[in-house]
Amino acid sequence: MCGIIGYLGPKSVVPLLVEGLKKLEYRGYDSAGVAVVDGDEVRVRRVLGKIAVLEDSLRAEPLGGAFGLGHTRWATHGRPNERNAHPHIDCRGEIVIVHNGIIENYLALKGRLREEGHDFRTETDTEVIAHLIEKHFRGDLAAAVRSAAAELEGAFAVAAMAVRDPRKIVAIKKGPPVVVGIGRGETLVSSDLNPILEHTSRIVFLEDGEMAVIGEDGPVFTDFRGSPVEKKVEAIAWNPLMIEKRGFKHFMLKEIYDQPEVIRDTISGRVSLDAGEVLLGEIGLGEDVLGKIRKAVIIACGSSYHAGLAGQLFLESLARIPASVEYASEYRYRDFLLDGDTLAVVISQSGETADTLAALRASKPLCAAVVAVTNVVSSSIAREAHGVLYTHAGPEIGVAATKTFTAQLTALALLALYLGQKKGVLGAEAVVSFLEEMQRLPHKVERVLAKAKAVEELAARFAPFAHFLYLGRWISFPAALEGALKLKEISYIHAEAYAGGEMKHGPIALIDEKMPTLAVVPRDRVYEKMLSNIAEIKARSGYVVAVADEDDAAIAGHVDAVIPVPKAHPLLTPFLTVVPLQLLAYHIASKRGADVDQPRNLAKSVTVE
Repeated sequence: MCGIIGYLGPKSVVPLLVEGLKKLEYRGYDSAGVAVVDGDEVRVRRVLGKIAVLEDSLRAEPLGGAFGLGHTRWATHGRPNERNAHPHIDCRGEIVIVHNGIIENYLALKGRLREEGHDFRTETDTEVIAHLIEKHFRGDLAAAVRSAAAELEGAFAVAAMAVRDPRKIVAIKKGPPVVVGIGRGETLVSSDLNPILEHTSRIVFLEDGEMAVIGEDGPVFTDFRGSPVEKKVEAIAWNPLMIEKRGFKHFMLKEIYDQPEVIRDTISGRVSLDAGEVLLGEIGLGEDVLGKIRKAVIIACGSSYHAGLAGQLFLESLARIPASVEYASEYRYRDFLLDGDTLAVVISQSGETADTLAALRASKPLCAAVVAVTNVVSSSIAREAHGVLYTHAGPEIGVAATKTFTAQLTALALLALYLGQKKGVLGAEAVVSFLEEMQRLPHKVERVLAKAKAVEELAARFAPFAHFLYLGRWISFPAALEGALKLKEISYIHAEAYAGGEMKHGPIALIDEKMPTLAVVPRDRVYEKMLSNIAEIKARSGYVVAVADEDDAAIAGHVDAVIPVPKAHPLLTPFLTVVPLQLLAYHIASKRGADVDQPRNLAKSVTVE
């Protein structure tokens, strides 16, 4: 999704904006630009392509100014090109804006503004915002932005500056996130925390319908009508060093190697082995609510949906709660039936996923409670749920989820244990036994990572292939889905995952010597069934790579290659089996020359529908 950075303060503005944009690259983008107010002039520089192209342009022809805005664009309306890149200006070149989101009524607004004499230069929906502000501007930028916002339909985060109301940035939010960082004598505004944390840890998150008016004395917060709003300033603990590569070639590879620590951090402080308890009072559900819960629905998108499929099995096996898993993008439009005994669990790495947030809002009035599983403190989903279970993964810069997926698995397992003990279906001894297995996971993941070289060698063999099939059953099916998604996302290779039992219902027609199969086959309750599925593939000249228990000596006789992982509790095997699948996708993509951290057409946080 597009990225916004704005700065008002004593530092040199253009270098700060460019560095901020670099910290937003992971969100995905096709063009970039900056704008500064320099005396009585707005100066804009936009480029198609990477921020390095913008830097080259700025070196060749420097910009100077007192305060400014920057933007990375991910095209929605209008082709990716320099003309459609942000920032956008009004007719007079005196007002400049950047925008994340979609303006649904932009065609009607554009037609009306043209009739009123406004001259449009781009194909974007964003440009209408600049002209609307121009139309309403009478010397007070905040008032003009409020009037423009009243005419906009859709989802939008906007930051604006004006020559004739100097030393001021106005930001508004309806949908996509807006974060304000308050430093000493300086204020920043951004789409997320990453560009801000280097400068300050004092953060304010705007809610829908709120505005920040940033001046030399700091920000003032109002609603869209101009009424003052009291905002809490939060201290964010993320260290900016957490988002550096630390010697790894790509952020994605670093984040794969972060996973042992992420599991430890997500468990830390939430368990008591002495008492045989999971301690999740933080989710804020009282005994009266917990006593009502008879079933659950898990709502998510993408990798979070795959984590939810594992969470479904955690809830059913550990808490004995029937659960379903729903794509948020579809669920929000269903005539779904919820009642007072249903727990809704919404999962979103960013806490800003538009479809998941909409599904939360639709289901919240109808169910017993909504618990959010998210990685971002005070994100929209975290704020709107009844309770929140944070995954302590730290910033994830690579667009393809790796460590946040594992953190979600960890949080969902803890939630299932917590509900199981609260409902009386798990005793202290069972809880302790499972927690001890969970606490062994970081070391076991480290053992998988220690064998990464073998996975890289396998990747060299498979990099030329154009199609892959992934298979798993029961708890391994979510791992297979996630492995196939990683390969598709970053290498642009066609890959599909199926439950092993579905092979004979169609996908088996694809099997030949050009279609390798990745089979996730730990020794669990469906092991023998998976061997039968593998035999069906081998009988049709298929090449099979198995991710299997390291003590399974027999598996080598059934497949062409084996990636061994340590043995674990059957429900916890995805923590281990997904890691070599992530590594395989990474090394195949790297060998094919793909942009691993910023794959084409993808955004880190999907904050528009």
